[in-house]
Amino acid sequence: MKITTLTEYTPETATRIRELLIQLSRSKKDRGEIPKEWFDELIASPFHDMLLAIDDNGKIQGIATVSIIMGPIVRKNTYLEDFVTDESVRGQGVGSQLWEAILQWSLAHGCKELNFTSGKGREEAWEFYQHKGAEIYDTNFFKKAI
Repeated sequence: MKITTLTEYTPETATRIRELLIQLSRSKKDRGEIPKEWFDELIASPFHDMLLAIDDNGKIQGIATVSIIMGPIVRKNTYLEDFVTDESVRGQGVGSQLWEAILQWSLAHGCKELNFTSGKGREEAWEFYQHKGAEIYDTNFFKKAI
């Protein structure tokens, strides 16, 4: 397994990433194609990356989207979004390899903390995060459509 950063758009890559995001979704609902423009913006941005776990056959087995967020106190943190490994490889160390790549990416970008959310009913993910030293905060997550 190798971990790399997404550097170019292909329809095959977009399809595989969509398949993984469906596995992450509570409803398992396919929300359709991810627009090429989204990939183009992500790849061009100095503040965002998608990390890919690719097996020896070239198949993407996991993804993690990481972003730099700025704050006046801590200055730079990493925000983790869409961290998922394929159901067929869970428990085989792919998530751990991605996790280490997330931490290395964060350090390379001068970030001091890793922030993320994990929804209710994701106890397996919570155990993974706690095993990796992450703390669960008693907080609420708010979301507002704009």
